[in-house]
Amino acid sequence: MNLEQIFHTPNPIIGVVHLLPLPTSPRWGGSLKAVLDRAEQEATALASGGVDGIIVENFFDAPFTKHHVDPAVVSAMTLIVERLMNMIALPLGINVLRNDAKSAIAIATCVRAQFIRVNVLTGIMATDQGLIEGEAHQLLRYRRELGSDVKILADVLVKHAQPLGSPNLTTAVQETIERGLADGIILSGCATGSPPSLEDLELASAAAKNTPVFIGSGANWENISTLMAAAD
Repeated sequence: MNLEQIFHTPNPIIGVVHLLPLPTSPRWGGSLKAVLDRAEQEATALASGGVDGIIVENFFDAPFTKHHVDPAVVSAMTLIVERLMNMIALPLGINVLRNDAKSAIAIATCVRAQFIRVNVLTGIMATDQGLIEGEAHQLLRYRRELGSDVKILADVLVKHAQPLGSPNLTTAVQETIERGLADGIILSGCATGSPPSLEDLELASAAAKNTPVFIGSGANWENISTLMAAAD
């Protein structure tokens, strides 16, 4: 994955648009216009603030399904991402929570977004949604069928989860790249807002070699100069 080619910088900052609850989610408010308006405000603010890319996720749809989201969610996210792409001249990505990578890559391919985030690409994680199994084979096969070049950024030992078994971080990174064929990997802390440790980032970067390593949570102005020494 060539970060310069996609983001025009070797060290991109990706801002997140957290969508308000979408149709069929427990807290859906009944107005897609309200969701669109909020997404537009967030994307505009992020772009004005100087981010190098934006990722859109259905953050407020919690509690999440562990597999496939409802078609209404896919429809709404497609509409929203297309609207943002017409407004903001930045690379866009998609994360369909909790782990609907197939829907994410379908949306991204249709609207010509550049990347997706996949919480569990390989292995098995115990989460608050139950056991989530990686489906790298199905996803990579589907990408080929679509004729798509959408990049896959995959979490390694994703936050809000525990691995089934005790995989070594180095091994987990290597298998996500070499066996899961991830284009980039993401390392987070234990929960949203919690940063990964510098030691874990250094281990992940060494294992990833030429594959980009992203900080997936907890980066802020106080710690970024330290963390970025071991990440892309």
